[in-house]
Parts: sequence; C-alpha cells; structure tokens
Amino acid sequence: MVRKTPAPPWFGEERRARTLKLLQEKGRVEVLDLARMMGVSEHTIRRDLLDLQAQGALHKTHGGAVSLDTARLDFAGRAGVMADAKQAIGRAGAALIEPGQTVIIDAGSTSLSLARELKARPLTVITNALDVAALFDREPGVQLVLTGGTWHPQARALWGPAAREMLLQCRADWAVPGACSVDLAMGVTVTDEADAATKRAMIGAAARTMVLADHSKQSNVSPFAVAQWRDVHTLVSDRAWPEVESLGVQVVVT
Repeated sequence: MVRKTPAPPWFGEERRARTLKLLQEKGRVEVLDLARMMGVSEHTIRRDLLDLQAQGALHKTHGGAVSLDTARLDFAGRAGVMADAKQAIGRAGAALIEPGQTVIIDAGSTSLSLARELKARPLTVITNALDVAALFDREPGVQLVLTGGTWHPQARALWGPAAREMLLQCRADWAVPGACSVDLAMGVTVTDEADAATKRAMIGAAARTMVLADHSKQSNVSPFAVAQWRDVHTLVSDRAWPEVESLGVQVVVT
C-alpha cells in the first residue's frame, strides 16, 4: 500500500493571501478549517488573523474572522462584528431620545442595541424590525407601531411599498436608519435598493435623523444612496470624524 506524502505546510504569505480570498468569497472563515486546509496549527492561524486584523483587513472573532464588508454577512454574522462598539454606540444613541418622543428604529444589529438601551418613557416606537418590536411588545410605556411590508429574513427587516406607504403617514422626532457604509463625500449608503428606499422614507417622516456607525463603516461606499450629511442631525460612532462634524453634523463619540 502506497502512502500519500502529506502536503507541506503553507508559507505565511500563502496562508494570509488565501484567507483574504476566502473572506472575499464567503464573508467569514473559521480557525479550525484554515488550520486543516493549510497544514498548520490553530495557533499559527490565530496569529495570522491577528496580523491581518492589525492591518485593517478583517475583524477577528471567537473561532475565526469575518470580512469588514459586513453588509455581505447574515444578521448573526453582522451582530458579531464590533459587538462591544455597537453596544456602546447604541447606549449613547438611546440617551439622546427623550420621554414623550416618537422614534423610528430600523432593522440592524446596532439599531437593535439602541432599542435595548432605550429607557425613556412614555415612548412611541415605529419599526420595520420584528426583533425590535419583540423588545416592546409587553411594554406598557411604549406605543408600538409596525410598518408592515415584505419580510427579508437575511436582513430581518420589513421592506417594500407597504412599509414605505405606512411611513408616509408617520411623523417622528427621530429616525434611526441603519447604514452599511458612511463616506464623507457620498454620505450614507446601503447594499440593497429596497432597503435604501425604506430608509429614505424613515428619514422623510422624522424631524431629525441619527446614524449609528462604528469606524469599520467609515470611508466606505455601498451602491444605493440613503442620505447626504445635510439630511443627518447626529452621527454616533466609536471614532471621531472632524470632517463630518465640520458639515454641521453632531458627532457623538463613545
């Protein structure tokens, strides 16, 4: 019986290049899978991921890594990226909402963090997210309104003509639309046209717009426009952005 000679371990540059290619294709990688594929230890792969994270090429998670192009991930994948930053951003955003106000809360992991931190009562919450609605469905101090629309399971959001038509009937103190990308020149953008249209309807129904975006979304552009900075009252982030602040946007840094 002829035994196959094991393939030699991959060199460091080969490993890191392949890891980045897999992230581009799949959006996420796991340490164990990479170690088996490349014939090296899990410790070596973790060191590679730390090096790539330091270069700003990915975000390391427990057991693997995810692409910084988080819009390509499912909801669970997005929630795991920058989780601590999102929690802090959500808490700071929630603190800006006062008792008696009406707030439109979009679907999204950072928006959900804001919803969890909302302490103001009484409050009216309008949302296209069932996850947000579930936080308030038994809350006597909150008047809860769902937009309706077509359910999109990956985004965990209600979008479409029915959602936009309902939002046309609403008037709110705050809109909190989600953002896939934020850029100094291009403003707030997302990856899906139906999503963008729903977010624009939210902004149109509100006196003020609050954008929640951790620094991994800064200086990136997605295909569909949501808002220019002139349409945004407040940006809450984990990193200062003086250039946006100079445009008249209130920048709250966590």
